[in-house]
Amino acid sequence: MEAKAVAKNVRIAPRKVRVVMNLIRGKKVADAIAILKFTPKVGSEAIYKVLKSAVANAENNFDMNVDNLYVSSCFVDEGPTMKRIHPRSRGQAFKILKRTSHITVAVEEN
Repeated sequence: MEAKAVAKNVRIAPRKVRVVMNLIRGKKVADAIAILKFTPKVGSEAIYKVLKSAVANAENNFDMNVDNLYVSSCFVDEGPTMKRIHPRSRGQAFKILKRTSHITVAVEEN
């Protein structure tokens, strides 16, 4: 049985979130939470929230024991990109791409 949680349209680039996501893949939930709390990256807070939600889903919806949970799968997909214009010299315009992420974390019981 697998419990999962998804956060959509998080305003962090997927490339930045994947660095943190690779740290917790396959770890026990207690270890993953400790890693996320002490990782000084922008994406760690967003992943922490999704992980806590997945653990709560496992506990409340599927009656799983929190002590036996581990991160079975976690991935980041690219969400919609907001396009902005940055004016430059001589009337030129450069694009600014503000990327978003869809963060998915799934937990299973040993």
